[in-house]
Amino acid sequence: MLSRLAAHLVPFFGRLTVTADPGARIEPGSIIVVNHTSLADPALVLAALRRRLGAEPVLLAAAGLWRVPGLGRALSRDGYVPVHRNTAHASAALDRAAVALASGRPVMLYAEGRIPPRREASEAPPEAFRTGLARLAGATGAPVVPVGQAGARRITSGGTVKQIAGVLTAPLRRPCLHVHIGAPLRLPEDVPAATALAHGAVTEAWRTAALALGEPAAGAEPVSGRGRGPRRAGA
Repeated sequence: MLSRLAAHLVPFFGRLTVTADPGARIEPGSIIVVNHTSLADPALVLAALRRRLGAEPVLLAAAGLWRVPGLGRALSRDGYVPVHRNTAHASAALDRAAVALASGRPVMLYAEGRIPPRREASEAPPEAFRTGLARLAGATGAPVVPVGQAGARRITSGGTVKQIAGVLTAPLRRPCLHVHIGAPLRLPEDVPAATALAHGAVTEAWRTAALALGEPAAGAEPVSGRGRGPRRAGA
């Protein structure tokens, strides 16, 4: 339901374009990992995934969203998983994600674990990943689909007043937005190596999206540490 709603609403707030690597696909039980920059980017990515690949993933999202009247019920209805960050219950989200993957549903998560605390609307490469993605992929054997988005901060970013102003004016401004879907990866068993590989793949997907919007940050040198490059699913 929320993926369909995002697909209808996002064009009202901006001009969304979507690209994909050759061989990009979301197999049943895939993990989708995305760079996180704004409160708006989940809607962008859900809309793009539905438009391009017909995918409607289960989203791991901050538990505080379940306290928003009406939204919490919708999130639960779609099978979304609350993440209780920095608590003893945080690991339970990975257990629930594993159950969703075993049922064949794709799961979408943000390995950075937070929105970067920046006030400007410009793009920046993804922050360091936490290890939950690598541990989930290692426990389930699920392929990982890297996704990069750019432009969400043009809808809303910064402090509370700026966030609200951004949302209210976006339908008039209709900023350009872009999502790039990478080809699936098989992560190695070693958690640090898997985390670095996934981070590099998402960074490259983000770079493609940011270049499509002409963002200056996309012209910086690529992040090192990807080794020989990602192993594609089925390789």
